[in-house]
Amino acid sequence: MNRLPRLPGAPAVPPRVTPVIPRIRGNDYSVLTPPEIGAWTPDMRVSVVVPACDGQEKLDLTLAGLADQSYPAELVEVVVVGDGSEPPVRLPEIRHVNTRLIVCETRGLAGARDAGLRAARGDVVHWLDSDVVLDRVAIEAHMRWHHLAPYLAVTGDLRSTAASPAPPEVAMAGDRAKLFEPAEPDAWVVDLVERTDGLRSAAHDAFRLYTGESTSVDAMLLKAVGSADGGFVLGLDTAMGYRLSEAGAVFVPEPVATAYRLGSSTRRQETSGGRDGQESVPDHVPHHRSLRTHPNRQWLVPYVEVETDVTGASYEDVRTVVDAVLAGTIPDVSVVLRGPWDELEDERGTPPGDLALVRRHYAAEPRVRLGGRPGLAPFVLRLPSGWVPGEDGLAQLTDLMTERGLGLVSVFLAEQPDGIVAARMERTAAFARAEMLAEDGEDLDGVVTEIYGSMWVDPESYGLLPAVDATVPDDRRTTYRQQQERSVLQGEVARLTKELARLTKEAEGLKGKVTEAREEAKRWRTQAVQLRREVGALRKQVTALKQGHGLTRITRSGLRRIRSLLRDQSHGKQAGDGQE
Repeated sequence: MNRLPRLPGAPAVPPRVTPVIPRIRGNDYSVLTPPEIGAWTPDMRVSVVVPACDGQEKLDLTLAGLADQSYPAELVEVVVVGDGSEPPVRLPEIRHVNTRLIVCETRGLAGARDAGLRAARGDVVHWLDSDVVLDRVAIEAHMRWHHLAPYLAVTGDLRSTAASPAPPEVAMAGDRAKLFEPAEPDAWVVDLVERTDGLRSAAHDAFRLYTGESTSVDAMLLKAVGSADGGFVLGLDTAMGYRLSEAGAVFVPEPVATAYRLGSSTRRQETSGGRDGQESVPDHVPHHRSLRTHPNRQWLVPYVEVETDVTGASYEDVRTVVDAVLAGTIPDVSVVLRGPWDELEDERGTPPGDLALVRRHYAAEPRVRLGGRPGLAPFVLRLPSGWVPGEDGLAQLTDLMTERGLGLVSVFLAEQPDGIVAARMERTAAFARAEMLAEDGEDLDGVVTEIYGSMWVDPESYGLLPAVDATVPDDRRTTYRQQQERSVLQGEVARLTKELARLTKEAEGLKGKVTEAREEAKRWRTQAVQLRREVGALRKQVTALKQGHGLTRITRSGLRRIRSLLRDQSHGKQAGDGQE
């Protein structure tokens, strides 16, 4: 890793010897074993960037929380970015020894973070909101991960609290939980982390955890991703998390790095379907398929980009390929046509050539670009010249990759004397990470196979044909998606049918119990009639006894009979209650 200038006052540190970078498969960071807190010696520098706009009292608490961290002070700098507050924010007396204040001329969170990133001199940038107080070991908990791999985004355990202690209390507290607990985590974060085994099994949406409230990222990775888009009301963190994921980042939740949010959460409302988040997130985050429900509209970042080389191809073949892609069942798609576009001359007065016709034909089609490279789309299909995907081909290939978490799917098309002709569906995040991990001369495909997996498929299953054999549909059809929806509905019908059968069986059983109960009730009524008769006879005998007609008419057998009837009725009643 390239070294950056030392922080002011920091002792000279010998250059780090970067070990072999661990290769993490998907987002399963289990191959990394961070050291125990306080049981290791760090040497990487961290810049804590704190954008601040108003809220001086909360900022004072945030900076007091940074004043006494367990991470070595000489390896920490704190950059507070003033963002147009009136009156301007100031640095309080209680703060980290390496704290400085800069002023951002551009209003807004995105501009403040960009200014802080430019000013940061650490190996790692730790974003921290000005209303969040870190536990004393939080920075150390973050940094122990970054010493293991240079492509991690580590997020602390954010918890909302109503507490508001004084800055001196925060700075001197060894256990800040005593000051800020009880505190509540965000329910959606708890759900995401728990159902994905700590994000280890999160195939392509681990980036949702990313938040500028308390997340640390390798500085070089952040700078490679580029500046954040400033046009968000909400959703900036989600969009930046997505861009980091496409650059190959692995996202790690760190429960030891507790961060206390002073008040309730407002930054991440887009995760719960808030209107402000939906306004911009779908344009920037193709993985949020549920927010891209319109069947035909286009988005800023497509879901799939198709790249094909049209050098030497006929106008007719290029049209067949491009029109088939645009008419497929994935509407948010774009096409990159590679070719010698800069060499085309002005052909006014002469019949235009094939490429000139292609340029004219697609001049007004925003989904087709002449030259350049694919952008931020999560999937890129590299298609050999003259081959046409079926209308469901892109949908089927992307579904295969998402279901199996693959980084590369190759489609065998033909075998020629100079080698195999194949189409390739590539996962952008997989190849970005492979470029970071590959040693000199190492095959990228092999690295992708190691960290994501790959497979070969046949062209027939995905409708890939030579252009001469292909036909372009006249309008958009949705056969494949309808089949998927039908399959889901059929599964639901099967589930409900099974449930109905179970309930019917239970009803039959209950019907039998009702019949038994009725028979038992009939028997009880018969016994009750007999009992009343016996009791009537007994009353007559008692009356006779009282009148002096003699004792002999009351027999012992009569009494035994009455007792027997009473016992039978009592036992029958208990048995009936048990059946119920």
